[in-house]
Amino acid sequence: MQSTVHLQPSLFDDADGDRAALGPLTGVRREVLGAGAWVDVLPGWVRGAAGLFEQLVAQVPWRAERREMYERMVEVPRLASYGERDAPPHPLLGEARAALSAHYAAELGEPFRTLGLCYYRDGRDSVAWHGDRTGRGEREDTMVAIVSVGEPRALLLRPRGGGPVVRHPVGHGDLLVMGGSCQRTWEHAIAKTARPVGPRISIQFRPRGVA
Repeated sequence: MQSTVHLQPSLFDDADGDRAALGPLTGVRREVLGAGAWVDVLPGWVRGAAGLFEQLVAQVPWRAERREMYERMVEVPRLASYGERDAPPHPLLGEARAALSAHYAAELGEPFRTLGLCYYRDGRDSVAWHGDRTGRGEREDTMVAIVSVGEPRALLLRPRGGGPVVRHPVGHGDLLVMGGSCQRTWEHAIAKTARPVGPRISIQFRPRGVA
């Protein structure tokens, strides 16, 4: 049986005490994937991420959900979603959405609107290969921004249909943005692992009509 590992805060995860805060977006690094797709990465964008993680675990109304993937229904562990008119479960998430909307305004051409959270409790929780191709994500270039709090897990990317895998460990307040044609021409996943890994929350920001 796989044991659950408790969250170990990063040595660099400090804001004003336990209060979470955003750093500047000036250090974002872009990696070109090919076929018009790219990812931006900024480690440790959220300072005080350990405290934010604990608050989200306690305060978010987590629920299990099933979604269709590869013509079958699969379980999405401990998921919560917030629409445009819903107040985010923590003020920092609203600040993050506004900061990302401003930073990517010229490329995206619209703000990030929705907010989704997934709680990966241990290595048994995962999400299969997919692209966010429901709605406009199927036919238009768009962006999906992910902030990870908690223990790092590897976000995997590969060309749609298979190919070499690109690996990005994300956690402890890291930011990863998938842009260009990434949702149409590439896929991403969080794989199961037998290694003892601690819990992680994925915080996803999307424009209107992308899911």
